[in-house]
Amino acid sequence: MRGGIVVGITGPPGAGKTTLARSLVDDFTSTLDPDSVGYVPMDGYHLSNAALDRLGRRDRKGAPDTFDVAGFVATLRRIADGGETVYAPDFDHTAGEPIAASLIIPATARLVVVEGNYLGLDEPGWRDVRPLLDRLIYVDADDATRRERLLRRHVEAGKSEAEARAWIATVDDPNAGLITGTRSRADTIIA
Repeated sequence: MRGGIVVGITGPPGAGKTTLARSLVDDFTSTLDPDSVGYVPMDGYHLSNAALDRLGRRDRKGAPDTFDVAGFVATLRRIADGGETVYAPDFDHTAGEPIAASLIIPATARLVVVEGNYLGLDEPGWRDVRPLLDRLIYVDADDATRRERLLRRHVEAGKSEAEARAWIATVDDPNAGLITGTRSRADTIIA
């Protein structure tokens, strides 16, 4: 990759991945310059709500099969190959939708921070992610803290407290259990 490194940050929902990733991006951008740092959130590869409705998966949005993993891997390969500016989608948590090509990973990037739940998952499609990362950091938090953060996030995005608690129990917690099994694939664990 362009003479730089790709660092992945993974962990269960609500553990603090995005906070750490954005902090690293901000710190390195201020130390280096904006053209030396890139950021790729896996959430940008969520399937749209319309696609999830068509597939009958919207009630489990956030599970591994509700993402465009092939598109995510293709973007990471383009970054690893270097030599070109790459555009990546971001995610609007309030609207609950990906935003196409809204992030720029400059051809001159020396550090690219990739963030998401399934970076260490050893399942078809997802297992292609880990070899494209130079380092993988696993961020963890106790369940009570994670659930409190998730509750706040879901309520801020428009769910009632009851809807948010139900979503945490039926979607976020099962996904967290799956992600916990990827700890051993990380180079570093931050708790």
